[in-house]
Amino acid sequence: MTKLQTLDPNTPLFAQFKEKTGPIVLANTFFVPEERTEAFLALFRRQAEFMKAQPGFVSLQMHKGTADSRLLMNVAVWESTEALATAFGNPEFQRMAAEFPDDIVSYPHIFESIDV
Repeated sequence: MTKLQTLDPNTPLFAQFKEKTGPIVLANTFFVPEERTEAFLALFRRQAEFMKAQPGFVSLQMHKGTADSRLLMNVAVWESTEALATAFGNPEFQRMAAEFPDDIVSYPHIFESIDV
């Protein structure tokens, strides 16, 4: 299973799920060893199809780091943290998440849009 790491030590992902807000953006950066990229993307596509069918899902895009970067970043928009938390906790999603190899590291964080 992918190792979940926290970008901001003051606000781990599961604490963010408790914040009732929306719409939200989940930015999830993955470190994927080169030899695992194609297999990772195949599994991720299955997860993405599942998530797209969940209530509150809005959109999703995957991005790849430039040059020889091993980073991939998923940017997903959800109507609320509650919708994302419900989808994340779904047993089917958890079964798919368990299929990812242990040497993939995930750095998920939830964001709200602000005016600048």
